[in-house]
Amino acid sequence: MALESNEYPDKSIHKFESMLKTDDVYFFDAEDFEEIIHHYLNNGKISLGKKAIQIGLEQHPNSMELKLLRVEVLAFEDKFEAAETLLDEIQTINVANEEIYIQRANIRSKQDKHQEAVNLLLEALHITEHSFDIHSLLGMEYLFMDNYEQAKLSFMRCVEIDDQDYSSLYNVVYCFEFLEDFDGCIYYLNDYLDRNPYCEVAWHQLGKMYLAKNLYLEALTAFDFAVISDDSFIGAYFEKGKVLEKLGRYNEAIENYESTISMDDPTSYAFLRLGKCHEKLGNFDLAKYYYYHTVHEDPLLDKGWLAITDFHFGQKNYVKALHYINKAINIDGENPKYWKKAAKIYFAMNNFDEADFAYKQAVELGNYELLTWKNWAEVLSKIGDYNSAIQVLIQGLEFYPDNSELTYKLAGLHLKNNDLGEAKIILSKAMKIDIGKLRQFEKEFPEFIEVDWVKALVSKIKKTTK
Repeated sequence: MALESNEYPDKSIHKFESMLKTDDVYFFDAEDFEEIIHHYLNNGKISLGKKAIQIGLEQHPNSMELKLLRVEVLAFEDKFEAAETLLDEIQTINVANEEIYIQRANIRSKQDKHQEAVNLLLEALHITEHSFDIHSLLGMEYLFMDNYEQAKLSFMRCVEIDDQDYSSLYNVVYCFEFLEDFDGCIYYLNDYLDRNPYCEVAWHQLGKMYLAKNLYLEALTAFDFAVISDDSFIGAYFEKGKVLEKLGRYNEAIENYESTISMDDPTSYAFLRLGKCHEKLGNFDLAKYYYYHTVHEDPLLDKGWLAITDFHFGQKNYVKALHYINKAINIDGENPKYWKKAAKIYFAMNNFDEADFAYKQAVELGNYELLTWKNWAEVLSKIGDYNSAIQVLIQGLEFYPDNSELTYKLAGLHLKNNDLGEAKIILSKAMKIDIGKLRQFEKEFPEFIEVDWVKALVSKIKKTTK
């Protein structure tokens, strides 16, 4: 397997490159060639790596390690048949070389034959004492197969072999998360921390698990220990700030977000959270300051534009809210969240035609939320376009077929449109779905409550639902 290039001295590399420039022929030990090849492969210099393999095999034609490196390059270039032929040749000479199985597994993996790759790696485990890399490769193969339970066990084995292997630790947590086994992950991380009490990575991940279970105080304690273990761990300050926000401790959250800015270049996310905290505290000028910095730092962050728009909307400054959401739309007109927000602003400004257009754009871009259908129908109702409002609700009910709110609204619009037969059927259905929401219908369409057939239908449904 290729090693990190910084493990190699530069002397052999300089000597090799000097040979290439002068056309002189220098002799290198096979181990020197391995170092040179690893250096080039790890730095993406494949052509130089291939040149080193060629010259290396000319000088050391029986070197197994150089042949295996040639196999690695052939597999990288998807020359699987040539790689397999060379592996067959190597295996006739040295059957008990685990690297043969690893390279065969790599080829099977690249061919999407992941179970075959797993079988080969399991064979490799039987003939080697150095199993860390094989367990790591097994974990990745199991991930390709969506077998998160087995992947978790493989990465756990890596952590057992090397408890400082944080990459495998992250993968263990990822598997627990995917399996939604937060309790199991919490137990595992606590057990790990009993052995490694100053591991900031484990404390950070433990805090995230507690946060997933809404155990805010436990999460806060974990993030505190992450910061104690490494007082420059920016991620822990971020997460701690998020927990403090949820606990309503906004001033403390601000301190943590400000810590991240003082340690590294400020991020749009840090500015956004600072703006949210100051807005909660009523520090509106500071909130605006940080929201403006958010969108300046990252104009593509939709949460930034939505935050500054919501801020002005909350202040009932609809003109400013519209200005900022339109700026967002000019940057990313394919974002359905922006169009939905624009529709809400237009509605507040009684600009129903523009609100109708904005909701149409939002839906065409994939926003199918319940409130979108409900509010769009309300906009069309305000215009008096009951036919279009009815069609919108029919579309919405395709996504939410048993939603009583949409069904009551559809019945009311049919009544307004003088479709009495359809109105009776739909109103009856709405009351059967949820008779308790009838009050909403009465409030929205009060002109129909005293109609005789409506009163009779209500009475009938109430009797059958008792």
